[in-house]
Amino acid sequence: MTVEMKNEILYVLLPDFASHEMVYLMEAVSSDETQLKSNPKYVNKIVAPTLEPVTAIGGFRVLPDYSFENMPDDYAALVLIGGYGWLTPVADKVTPIVRKALDKGIIVGAICNGASFMAKHGFLNSVKHTGNGLDQLKLWGREAYTNSECYIHQQAVSDGGIVTANGSGVLEFTKELLLLLENDTPERIEMYYQFNKQGFCALFQQ
Repeated sequence: MTVEMKNEILYVLLPDFASHEMVYLMEAVSSDETQLKSNPKYVNKIVAPTLEPVTAIGGFRVLPDYSFENMPDDYAALVLIGGYGWLTPVADKVTPIVRKALDKGIIVGAICNGASFMAKHGFLNSVKHTGNGLDQLKLWGREAYTNSECYIHQQAVSDGGIVTANGSGVLEFTKELLLLLENDTPERIEMYYQFNKQGFCALFQQ
């Protein structure tokens, strides 16, 4: 008997996180082009070091749903949102969380400094990937990062259940994760991407 994976998408937020890097993904999960979904396929949840509010780079605070200690074992995807917290010791507490997720075959997304964190701990050594440039991945990863030949210099890369992106690749990151999650049809996911990438006026000429 197989156990069905829970439908929660867990967003890992560390202090001074980059809030813009999760907005499009969270909105696509919760709503369509007209309104909130009555029965969304997935549910967005926030994970942080503790249950205390975590502060974004811009200053606003988010109340986590889970801490590292009480987060569930089964969920649909783990998304590492970038920011300056990945430069601090608290980031090391995320390492066993990512390792367990990968061991269970859970989708993992990592953007900006989240991708650099993945390189630092050897999590990108078996997949094609990207990030904030190869130099930063080498700097963070040092001897643990042994897969520079599979670095691809583009906004986002999806391979082996892992999606990586640079800090400006928010829409591409969102698109690749939505496709992996099968959140909607590929055509509707592409429409969502193009609408936000090109803008209303470019797509709908008067």
